[in-house]
Amino acid sequence: MRSLLLVFSLALVAVCSLNAQGGYAIKAEIDGYEEEELYLGYYYGNKQYLVDTAQIKGGKFLFEDDEPLEPGVYLVVMAPDNNFFQILITEDEQQFAFRTSKDAPSEDMKLEQAPDNQLFYSYMNFLDEQKPAAEEIGKAMEAASSDKEKERLEAKRAKLDEKVKNYQETLIAKHPNTLTAAIIKANLPLEMPEFEGTEEEVQRKRWRYSQKHYFDNIDLADPRMLRTPFLFQRVDHYVNKLQVQHPDTVARAVEYVLEQMRPAEESFKYYLIHFLNEAAKSKMVGMDAAYVYLVDKYYATGQASWTDEEQLEKIIDNAKTLKPLLIGKIAPDIQLQTKEGEPRSLHEIESEYTILYFWRYDCGHCKKSTPHMKEFYEKYKDKGVKLVSVCTKFTDEIEGCWDYIDENEIGDWMHLVDPYHRSRYMKVYNIKSTPQLYVLDRNKEILSKRIGAEQLEEVMDRIIEMREQEDANPNK
Repeated sequence: MRSLLLVFSLALVAVCSLNAQGGYAIKAEIDGYEEEELYLGYYYGNKQYLVDTAQIKGGKFLFEDDEPLEPGVYLVVMAPDNNFFQILITEDEQQFAFRTSKDAPSEDMKLEQAPDNQLFYSYMNFLDEQKPAAEEIGKAMEAASSDKEKERLEAKRAKLDEKVKNYQETLIAKHPNTLTAAIIKANLPLEMPEFEGTEEEVQRKRWRYSQKHYFDNIDLADPRMLRTPFLFQRVDHYVNKLQVQHPDTVARAVEYVLEQMRPAEESFKYYLIHFLNEAAKSKMVGMDAAYVYLVDKYYATGQASWTDEEQLEKIIDNAKTLKPLLIGKIAPDIQLQTKEGEPRSLHEIESEYTILYFWRYDCGHCKKSTPHMKEFYEKYKDKGVKLVSVCTKFTDEIEGCWDYIDENEIGDWMHLVDPYHRSRYMKVYNIKSTPQLYVLDRNKEILSKRIGAEQLEEVMDRIIEMREQEDANPNK
């Protein structure tokens, strides 16, 4: 809560009567501010955007438009240094006035026709009043040498915390529907019960409780939350920090967030797009499974109605391409051939493990990968690992593949090509760049993929170790 509240730094003052009947009209007067322009911005996800610019007239500024502003936390930004303070916009507070000073906006703020903003700044001023006592206790704690003194200071700090907590609870109870109350509640710390057990057991129980109750104080269905400085960080922490970073777990976490947000259509749209893009761009192995899940769940079922037909088709087609290539799936069979023209089927290659390696001789990254692949093969060729190398050149360019193989002395790998691309392996395996690596087991199940050659040894060691553990404990 404190991290949010420290950002909020100003209050508002009444200047004159407001007569606007529709849209928004926010009158501002800032003592000591000598610039001719003032800006109004807002939070949106993890970014901030400007929505209006006001020109000074008679020492005052006026933000106005015929269309109302979406509720949330807004920024009043001052030139030239972009220093800012925040105001609240609600459905009921679209026309109001404030007066303050450039150097002390919070202390000097005066508001007119803005009860939610007045409530918010009263709260902020209350917190400011408690800061000196909190800082004094903190310094004393650092200097305390005896346990008795530390206990006395802890009791003093607990009493101050209780005072703040009582103020918060009273405000929320008296003004439950205000944006101020929603902001305060959303930033209250999670009340953690006492758990019994070993230290490890207690940590595990606390973690699970945090997962289950993380959003207890935040109404994800409240559309006002989208335009606040804390929602994105909270949602991101829940999905990317509080969950085990496994594609299935991440996908379920995203789904939970989205379903809670569904009544807030704009929030639902924003976070669906955000997490779809995040899954698409993720460098984490296997996270494309989360992408496929979100597409199947929301886009393929018509729940992303804002997406135009062409873009929707691309998204769905991309998911269809990725689905057979997900970790745990049987790698698609492809028919290739040797240098001598002899046919080879991927699924007919017998090996405990198969490294499927797509490359080209004029690819800079492939050239850097070659030494790693050579070293890897020498180490693992006697451990049931077969390296199947596919040069992605066609027709008359294929000769360069064999030249590169000879020059780099890697002829003991299994080298295959498809001169006329009859297997369509570039599309089947979604090869948009090289090199590309797939690690397959004896049944050609995909164990890992799209990793760098320098990572291959570490990944292979982990796979072999896990397989040995499974073989040793078949019933677990």
